[in-house]
Amino acid sequence: MAGGRIAHATLKGPSVIKEICIGLTLGLVAGGLWKMHHWNEQRKTRSFYDMLEKGQISVVVEE
Repeated sequence: MAGGRIAHATLKGPSVIKEICIGLTLGLVAGGLWKMHHWNEQRKTRSFYDMLEKGQISVVVEE
């Protein structure tokens, strides 16, 4: 009995260029998000000290 030919998927190894591109992209996105987080924290801290200098807020509890 002669059976028909079945096309099997050929497994290839990992593509080095593709892996490098994916890693680079993920690294840049994660780094950008981390940097944006730090910029926001820096902005909050700067605005706190600006308000403290202007006398708009105080860190001393009023009695």
